[in-house]
Amino acid sequence: MSEMIATRDAYGKALVELGRENTRIVALDADLSGSTKTALFAKEFPDRFFNAGIAEANMIGMAAGLAAGGMIPFASTFAVFAAGRAFEQIRQSVAYAKLNVKIVATHGGITVGEDGGSHQSVEDLAIMRALPHMTVLCPADGPETEAAIRAVAAYDGPVYVRLGRSKVPVVFEHGCDFTIGKGHVLREGSDLTFITTGLMTAQALEAAAILAEGGVQARVLHLGSIKPFDTDLVVKAARETGAVVTAEEHSVIGGLAGAVCEALCESHPVPVERVGLRDVFGQSGTAEDLLAHYGLTPAHLVEAAQRVLQKKA
Repeated sequence: MSEMIATRDAYGKALVELGRENTRIVALDADLSGSTKTALFAKEFPDRFFNAGIAEANMIGMAAGLAAGGMIPFASTFAVFAAGRAFEQIRQSVAYAKLNVKIVATHGGITVGEDGGSHQSVEDLAIMRALPHMTVLCPADGPETEAAIRAVAAYDGPVYVRLGRSKVPVVFEHGCDFTIGKGHVLREGSDLTFITTGLMTAQALEAAAILAEGGVQARVLHLGSIKPFDTDLVVKAARETGAVVTAEEHSVIGGLAGAVCEALCESHPVPVERVGLRDVFGQSGTAEDLLAHYGLTPAHLVEAAQRVLQKKA
């Protein structure tokens, strides 16, 4: 996992490649194209790029109109603005109408860093997951992001993709496949299962390696698709390992942890430890310091694993 790629960089690259292949693909941004990396698309396809300015709600309305006209719009801004400022338009004009709009939100989570708590979206997965018709994705790394964006372009319907600002370790092979609604077992184990999404997947793989040194075998199950949700794979892991630790760079309320606990309480209840933000906002700091402060490091995952093992029947 030595190679580091920001998921937003992978998005910019994938969008340009898709633009070359399909003239129906257009990109929209809210005056942040340099940060969201849609500027790469704008440079190559200026006639298919639309800058809405600092008007995220208008951008989503424009995207809905383009989709209604047969185009495949990718609308991008920071996650805090996409899920927050433009929520009404996403609900009414995109999800309710079930239009083919792809909302790719960058700068999700606390690793936005020094921009501070006002710009660190820790609730976007919960907000988007609650919308009927909305597909919600959160890739682990650069290669999975590229694959996910290709899958999103081929999928007919509303999609929200959460990406990050910082470079993260590569855990998937370049050229990997992505299937909406399916998870991946990245490491086998029989004592407990880490169920993860986004950058926390790399953290969980490191934690599993640490646990293995002490004789504890942790499975690592990555869910790049939060909705639809791979219930069968999650329940299978719970049955076979008897304990679960969820991990996300997001509130423990309503996101991945919510999806996992909802699935398990209906099908196969087991002890669960939730690793994520505990009903708090972020704050200013380096990405590395914030992950440590909010308990999102491999060491914290090891501690969560030890706690859940004590509860295991």
